[in-house]
Amino acid sequence: MRRFFIYFILVSVNVAACNTTKKLVNSKSETHQVLVADNSVITHRGPWKKNNLFENSIASLRLANNFNYSTTDEPELLFEREKLVAPKNVWNLVWSDEFNYTGLPDSTKWKMDIGGHGWGNNEKQFYLDNSLENSFVKDGILHLVALKKEHDKNKYTSAKATTYQKFVLQYGKVEVMAKLPRGKGTWPAIWMLPESLRKKEEKWPLCGEIDIMEHVGKDPNMVHVSLHTELYNHIKGTQITHFERQNNVFDNFHKYGIEWDKDSISFFIDDKPFYTTKKGENGRVAANEGWPFDKPYYLILNLAIGGNWGGEIDDSIFPCEMQIDFVRIYKKSENNKAK
Repeated sequence: MRRFFIYFILVSVNVAACNTTKKLVNSKSETHQVLVADNSVITHRGPWKKNNLFENSIASLRLANNFNYSTTDEPELLFEREKLVAPKNVWNLVWSDEFNYTGLPDSTKWKMDIGGHGWGNNEKQFYLDNSLENSFVKDGILHLVALKKEHDKNKYTSAKATTYQKFVLQYGKVEVMAKLPRGKGTWPAIWMLPESLRKKEEKWPLCGEIDIMEHVGKDPNMVHVSLHTELYNHIKGTQITHFERQNNVFDNFHKYGIEWDKDSISFFIDDKPFYTTKKGENGRVAANEGWPFDKPYYLILNLAIGGNWGGEIDDSIFPCEMQIDFVRIYKKSENNKAK
């Protein structure tokens, strides 16, 4: 007599979440669960015919978007059939750091910027590399730490991690789970610049800039997103920007992200739409001077101190830090082939 299998998905699971499965938990011999990145849970109840059947089920779920419920007495056939029909335009994880290690940031993924020349904004920190005081990974979290410590005529030290010469992206999805520092003078940012700037092929702001998240401590919980271009930038007061006050960015992690294609950039906070801007909308110039977002960009995570926007510094806040739980970058695929 054939056994009858029932597969339950306890909560809706999206493709991107399945692609970033973090833990496999076997709670009992008859119940098997996966906790995925967005804290959704996939549960199978019943005996297995094969040791790797559960892994196959997760593979099939990656391909079966909006898959909520299925029954069959031949689960292996179900999985094989679903594997053969891959949906178009799903997000494929192409680069990530889950910070599942200890010590300095992974040098195969991150390049630490160095310097204390103000960074074009009269910032007061000196960025150090290879400094465990300023940048380290512990207990699955990247810590970028600002200290009141003199270095090379600067009164403060901090850290700036970039993917320059490690990974660049032209169109895709970026997600950064972060907890921000509290206090006047702090200026944490998650942002992107193009390779063309570092290669000296273009100058700022002609090259473009994508600000996924900026926050200044003098205005607590107000999160800003912005685009800067030759024609539309903060120096002219014409930058493309949006800002809203969020709930407790200091004590809680929040996911900051973008979805970027050739025609638009959409910003998200905790997977909720925050702001979208489109190429050429509202009469803006669609050429490079107005929309330079059609070239490879690299990611930047940094904690600046003071400066034109950071403002007055409260020395009682140090040490202070920006914490990063994970960074994930995706590309859209068509029939599972990355573009």
